[in-house]
Amino acid sequence: MANDPVAWDDSGAADTSGAPVAPRPRRRGRAARLIGAGALLGLVAGVCAGYLVQADREPTKLSSLSQPVIKQAKGEAEPLSAAQDRKVRTDGDLRKLLLAKPRGARDLDWLPRDGWLDLAAYADGYTRPGDKFSSLVTDQFRRAAVTGWKTDASYSVEIRLVQFRQEDSMAASDTSHNLEDWAEKKPATESRAIPGTGDGRAYVHDRAPSYSAEAHAWRGDIAMEIWVYGTTPISGKTITDLAERQMERL
Repeated sequence: MANDPVAWDDSGAADTSGAPVAPRPRRRGRAARLIGAGALLGLVAGVCAGYLVQADREPTKLSSLSQPVIKQAKGEAEPLSAAQDRKVRTDGDLRKLLLAKPRGARDLDWLPRDGWLDLAAYADGYTRPGDKFSSLVTDQFRRAAVTGWKTDASYSVEIRLVQFRQEDSMAASDTSHNLEDWAEKKPATESRAIPGTGDGRAYVHDRAPSYSAEAHAWRGDIAMEIWVYGTTPISGKTITDLAERQMERL
């Protein structure tokens, strides 16, 4: 029929089959570019306007984040007395911190007259002096003060204060704890805490015919050692009392 609609394909040729053909799309490239450019200009203009408004405003003061300033006290601080500053006591003559010999007690012949034990002399008191000498060098041995006496009660006492530099380790506490470990291994041993020393302990070795007792504690850079030997049993009170009085002087 002459009045039937004619559909056209993209090539411009007529399609007489009567099947519908998809409509040709519009060209939107130019319009999309214009819209995008307008949006970008609007964004830039908004940022510039906001910056100008903020620039004209007075800066907002922030709240303080720190605590109020504490006024410094006026005048010079008084140094601690020797009784209050332990460092003053321990950096002085270490021998003055040792317990005094009881009245009537006799000196021990094997102790040095000047009251000092140097590195070699202190290491010589161990079963393997060479090994102990090397470990003392590593532990930064500084000095050792010693005193001792023999009483009419048939026992002798030796007290040592061993000081370390302690720049790299806690050598004083390590020394005390190592000696405690050795004391625990001895046969027929009883132990008790030394009051006021934290982890200091006293030991009684009740084994005939050679009776002995020992005590070990530390404070700061000083290790305390007390050794008691006798021909009769030594009471726990005797060694503990010696250790407690010696530690009070530190």
